[in-house]
Amino acid sequence: MKVSELRQKTKEELENLLVELHKEQFNLRMQKGTGALTKPDLLRKVRRDIARVKTILGEMARAEA
Repeated sequence: MKVSELRQKTKEELENLLVELHKEQFNLRMQKGTGALTKPDLLRKVRRDIARVKTILGEMARAEA
């Protein structure tokens, strides 16, 4: 997910996306634990997407203040 795409979303959309990413991260961790994870690189991708969304939400909060 690109930062430019994320910056075009509203705060509510980003918060919903963050919840979805956390759910996906949880499911991937469970798959890793059971040995069913076929693409281990997805864990890294999801973790970085979460960081991107949190960064942009933080920027939005600072801009409002």
